[in-house]
Amino acid sequence: MRAGQSKLQNRKSKIESRMQLATQLALFLDNRPGTLARVCDALSQAKINIYAISTSDTVDHIVVRMVVSDPRRALMLFEEHGTLVIETEVLMLQGSNKPGSLARICHRLAEANINIDYCYCATPPDARNGLLILRVGQPRKAMKKLNS
Repeated sequence: MRAGQSKLQNRKSKIESRMQLATQLALFLDNRPGTLARVCDALSQAKINIYAISTSDTVDHIVVRMVVSDPRRALMLFEEHGTLVIETEVLMLQGSNKPGSLARICHRLAEANINIDYCYCATPPDARNGLLILRVGQPRKAMKKLNS
């Protein structure tokens, strides 16, 4: 009984993270060598930093999802080159790199009946904190729930 109680208390504890709403850009590109390099070059030349990036491939195209330092300028840059870009509001969390951190976040959102459409992150093994991007159906409600 005690183990179950401590797991429940652990889930209900405050999520220790810095959290904000962010604009994610999803680019639909040809899946060929050099495509991602050209995207990164364009952002670098415009002095736009990539905070988070994820790719998904299909047979003939790739979807590149990214959160960048200046999404408005990046959007204009990509559209000038004829790239299909979709903007989405996501949660960007900088939080603890400890076992169970993601589980606590997922449980809190599930308790509020908020679905996680997808997420992506990466953290060096010895880092104390990591960066997590969450695409949820109700980002403002999710942020409120995770901050309570």
